Amino acid sequence: MTNMAPLVPGILSPTRTVPVHIPRPEYVGKKAPTPYTGPEVQTAETIEKMRIAGRIAAQAMDAAAAAIEPGVTTDELDRIAHAYMCDHEAYPSDLGYRGFPKSICTSVNEVICHGIPDSTVLQDGDIVNLDVTAFIHGVHGDLNATYLVGNVDEESKLLVERTREATRRGIAAVKPGRQVNVIGRVIESYAKRFGYGVVRDFTGHGINTSFHSGLIIPHYDSEFATTVLRPGMTFTIEPMLTLGDYRHDIWADGWTVVTKDRKRTAQFEHTLVVTETGSEILTLP
Repeated sequence: MTNMAPLVPGILSPTRTVPVHIPRPEYVGKKAPTPYTGPEVQTAETIEKMRIAGRIAAQAMDAAAAAIEPGVTTDELDRIAHAYMCDHEAYPSDLGYRGFPKSICTSVNEVICHGIPDSTVLQDGDIVNLDVTAFIHGVHGDLNATYLVGNVDEESKLLVERTREATRRGIAAVKPGRQVNVIGRVIESYAKRFGYGVVRDFTGHGINTSFHSGLIIPHYDSEFATTVLRPGMTFTIEPMLTLGDYRHDIWADGWTVVTKDRKRTAQFEHTLVVTETGSEILTLP
């Protein structure tokens, strides 16, 4: 792998504003969201709203991804995605969630997740994950993907490709009547073929009117993930695979999660609904 210096925090730009007429999630301005107490199985009306939220999030991510190249700052990617969501009457779910200061997450190289967009300049050979969530009509749509910046080494390219494939396999494992742990079993089994670490402390999650409902979707084989999948359940699958140690450190900002050995990591994510025969991806452009 290209020998690149570890990432360091950049400078934050001022907080971006959202037009006052766009409805906010209930947690904005609060230290934490109100715990979700509703059902994991959603109505057809809620699922249709989630398709809209998911489509806007996916298109916002595509708009930001189109600007990825050496010399671009992660803050600029945040600006593009923020503007797209606001222009389409959606609130960027990340903005103000438990105090998060930006509208998307941008996780570069060894950052597992929750990277804060700032003055960091993308370099030729980097990989960067964009994590975008949109809130509209009272529901959230959440997805992410890892992108190559310029000329990327083969080891990193393979990590990204295989993490995408692991996500696809996890999604394909979703069937009503199966336990949640089948998802992680499939992902971990595939990742182990290449000696990759599978991050354990950050998981997929239930999502609906709540950004994180409390349902946990591990990406490794967990004996505790015995919830049975039922049609109408909505949640994310978002495996994080690493070239080395799956354990992590967190920066002083309280958000940026990096691999303990500072080796690279990749991630992909979609929001799904369980159907009568499998699942439907709700976060398609």
